[in-house]
Amino acid sequence: MTKISFYTLGCRLNQSETASIQNSFDTNGYQVVDFGQPSDIVVINTCTVTAGGDADTRRLVNKVHRLNPQARIALVGCQAQVQKEKLAAMPNVRWIVGNSRKMDLVSVLREYPSPSQAAVITPVIERRPFTQAVAGIDRRHTRANIKIQDGCDFFCSFCEIPYARGRARSRVFADILLEAQALAAAGHKEIVLTGINIGTFAQEGKGLLDVVAALENIEELKRVRISSIEPTTIPLKIFDFMKVGDGSEPSPTLCRHLHIPLQSGSDEILRAMKRQYTVSEFSGFICQAQQRVVQICIGTDVIVGFPGETDKHFDQTMDFIRQEPIHYVHVFSYSPRYMAKSRLQTNVPSHVITQRSQALRKLSARKRRMFHESLLGTTQEVLFEDYKNGFWLGLTDNYVRVKVESDQDLSNRIVKVRLQTIEGQIVKGED
Repeated sequence: MTKISFYTLGCRLNQSETASIQNSFDTNGYQVVDFGQPSDIVVINTCTVTAGGDADTRRLVNKVHRLNPQARIALVGCQAQVQKEKLAAMPNVRWIVGNSRKMDLVSVLREYPSPSQAAVITPVIERRPFTQAVAGIDRRHTRANIKIQDGCDFFCSFCEIPYARGRARSRVFADILLEAQALAAAGHKEIVLTGINIGTFAQEGKGLLDVVAALENIEELKRVRISSIEPTTIPLKIFDFMKVGDGSEPSPTLCRHLHIPLQSGSDEILRAMKRQYTVSEFSGFICQAQQRVVQICIGTDVIVGFPGETDKHFDQTMDFIRQEPIHYVHVFSYSPRYMAKSRLQTNVPSHVITQRSQALRKLSARKRRMFHESLLGTTQEVLFEDYKNGFWLGLTDNYVRVKVESDQDLSNRIVKVRLQTIEGQIVKGED
């Protein structure tokens, strides 16, 4: 039996797809083993959103070649789609499979069973509704990701994902429900809706909130979480599915958590990025969310060092994060992408990017702690996922990591916990 292992780089969408690809091999006579164990084939689902993602692929391939020199490597996904020539020269790489065929990787390996040189399979990505044959059941994690959308039409000037993933397209609505039912039946109590631009989901006259409403009818499913979503695509009625601040009944499923990419707190930089909103418009939406939804957690992304970003622009970003109801920031250093539309030459020195990133991460840590402090003394429902060092670890619906001591087996259980003290980025509680 051929042994095969998997490694995922990048976003939740990649995680969802890897789970489905892995399950397809599991049901087709392969022995799936943990990454790092001896295997005949190693599949790496790549990311190319930043230069760091590209470098991670190179390091991982070299590590596999060093520790398991007989293993044949399949590189799939975004970097495989746009950098096939570079990847083909790497040691032991035998398959380079772009996004249009990676979900069909079992068939690809049958078509090219023993290539002496890298077989490159990166056909054009067609713009049409799609289905997914195998559910992304993840036996190693409590929460599961479910792909509802792919591709993007926005073409922000810093991003090459529309070239790596293709134009925006949505998954067949009934197919989403089939996978969600399978995930719930397998024991997943929370699923995360993923995609490249999930707010643009549109299929058979249905939108994102129709997906959320339909998932509420799956009895075993207790939570639905929305992954990163563009600010201009969020339907305002989304608050009706969360716990709102007017005393009405909360939804049984939709988590009080939104991750909305800001990218910059400067209107000038936003225009250069070809973003589709102003700072004021972004502020208006998140303030409305804060007012309408009790204890909502709002996270964001910021790109530091976009070409032309001055100290003034960065200070505007810091001031915005400091003043607005934003509770954590994922910080990304700008790196030029070959296919992206940005051709600005006013580059920010790397040491300045490092200094600014450190300052923003410190601010993010303070904002996260302030959010945690606001919840001390409250009782939150925690979905427990893991047991480490004498504590059960889990996540609230509003994205707070919690640990408790308990003699009971809390794995994959939702338990009411009173939050007591803050320990780093985790809140300690008592059930």
